[in-house]
Amino acid sequence: MTDSDEINRRHAEKMKRRKALQERALASKTVEKGLLMVHTGKGKGKSTAAFGLMMRAVGHGMRVGMVQFVKGAWSTGETVALERFEDLVDFHTMGEGFTWDTQDRARDIAAAEAAWAKAKELMADPRYRLIVLDELNIVLRMDYLALDEVLATLAARRPDLHVCITGRNAKPELIAAADLVTEMTLVKHPFEAGVKAQPGIEF
Repeated sequence: MTDSDEINRRHAEKMKRRKALQERALASKTVEKGLLMVHTGKGKGKSTAAFGLMMRAVGHGMRVGMVQFVKGAWSTGETVALERFEDLVDFHTMGEGFTWDTQDRARDIAAAEAAWAKAKELMADPRYRLIVLDELNIVLRMDYLALDEVLATLAARRPDLHVCITGRNAKPELIAAADLVTEMTLVKHPFEAGVKAQPGIEF
């Protein structure tokens, strides 16, 4: 037996043991439930990952809804693409732009409250299997909505409803309540080198 044959034999044995462990771990996971997911952190990709999640759900024939807090009604590649699935996807872009755009706290709070009312309406609708609340973390951080009321509503949602929340600086209480939390870490960003936001990448 050559050295290469021995390396291949050991590799095959290792993979066999790993497969057995993986199969035992998978067999022990039997719970099926609607998940509360949070995408947070300073890195790029929080909303992008949520859009990917929506595409995955649509691929399984699930009806999905998105309520966009903060972000204004400007066209993005994701929304244009998902409009092709109008029978399964509903968008509600209800922000008026970033807080430095409006410069009006009362107006921002009113927009956040209207978006939250729409979010509650979608969560109460049994047709939806996934609801994305884009940038909800931002309005919670700015205290535009009552955190306790948001947490109570999320906790009371029906058992099979998945909810994904995006935005920087997720509240610790929301992180504690969530089933899945992903933090996007900023390592490097082209904006720092003077590169502007580009279609197909940032929007």
